[in-house]
Amino acid sequence: MKEGVRRWVVDISKWDPHPSHFSFALSLLPFHEHSSVTRFVKMEDRKRALVSRMLQYVLVHDVLQIPFPDIVIKRTLEGKPYLDYDKFDLRFPNFNFNVSHHGDYVAIASEPVCLVGVDIVSYDVPQGETTTEFIQFFSSYFSSLEWDNIVNSGTLNDVLTEFYRHWSLKEAYVKAIGSGLTGGLNKVEFSHTRWTNISAKVDGKTMTEWRFWLLELGDRHCVSIARVHPISATTSYKTTLKKVDFTEEEYTLGLHLPNVGIVKLDVEQLISILQKAFDF
Repeated sequence: MKEGVRRWVVDISKWDPHPSHFSFALSLLPFHEHSSVTRFVKMEDRKRALVSRMLQYVLVHDVLQIPFPDIVIKRTLEGKPYLDYDKFDLRFPNFNFNVSHHGDYVAIASEPVCLVGVDIVSYDVPQGETTTEFIQFFSSYFSSLEWDNIVNSGTLNDVLTEFYRHWSLKEAYVKAIGSGLTGGLNKVEFSHTRWTNISAKVDGKTMTEWRFWLLELGDRHCVSIARVHPISATTSYKTTLKKVDFTEEEYTLGLHLPNVGIVKLDVEQLISILQKAFDF
């Protein structure tokens, strides 16, 4: 079961492809995915979108051994990706994954039983704003306890880091259940011990069915991962799942699987894997 737990990240900051090389990499994806990359004007945004799509296809192939031409990835109305696998007898009954990109990194995480949400943040302040002005805009999404912890964390740099860590966890939470709504961010309150033993409450009630992790990626980035029972999925996302009702034993096993270490890949590795698959 643990083979279905993956945590991959790609650093795109040093990837500066020639236009022809970028076009070649894009051509390795199904044609219907191309517009999701080319719709962006800025090259940095195109790079993130392309690597995000490549990661999804490579991970599905690597974990489930589905031939690349047979991999069908769709998205809910809220934008959460899912594998359309009804015609396959897969080793994991509820395999699902989630992707995120921000700053220099693109990440993907997968789970064999539980739902997974992943979110990357870069500790940057938008140009033209101070740290105080920037975070104040988001104050309504935090509980009074969270906000106190953020604004009283130390220097302006400490405040910004604390803010982004909380924000990343909240995003991982809503992405796991597939809501895609910032409206749910103010309902969940996080607490932690030096960013370990992370727990969350909703309306004052501790959510014992959730697991959260926050990992530093270096260069002022972090990634948050959320894991929860499939029954917590939103209605639209639940319809994409092959199995929602698990026995207590099955669910407990899935919830307590180890959170494996992050594997760092580079773009050329993804391109090589995709190219070999099609050459074969």
